[in-house]
Amino acid sequence: MNCKSLKAAIIYASSTGNTLDLAGILQSCFRDFGVEPDLYDAREFRAEGLADLDFAVVATYTWGSGEIPKEMKQVYEAFEQHEVKHLITGAAGTGDRFYPYFCGAVDEFRDMLFVHTNLAATLKIELTPQDKDYERCRQFIQAMLARMGNLTY
Repeated sequence: MNCKSLKAAIIYASSTGNTLDLAGILQSCFRDFGVEPDLYDAREFRAEGLADLDFAVVATYTWGSGEIPKEMKQVYEAFEQHEVKHLITGAAGTGDRFYPYFCGAVDEFRDMLFVHTNLAATLKIELTPQDKDYERCRQFIQAMLARMGNLTY
């Protein structure tokens, strides 16, 4: 299979810029494997596009006591309400271990994506991504791409 023909999207919400930085790194990692993903701010994402994708990454921060931020609720509902079992997904996010539910929104998305899609990977980053996190990001994307079965990296 030609990686150039694969369709991928990274849907993100970021309040401090940390998750936006993570989304950019994940976009770069996809590119390392020959896939050009579209990057969507959660407020601009349209659920109708899910059917055309091969891969989708949900990248989010966590709000309050481990909740999904309000701008990500429509994304969450889109995955629940559309037929997306074909979709290979990953849940990623940034958070602060100071709070009792570190990256709780990532866990919420992980559990829902496991039921409604072909969940391949989960990734949690402490605060802002560091150089040491790049390899973890690369492995996250590699795990997703490996789910296609006949792709080798």
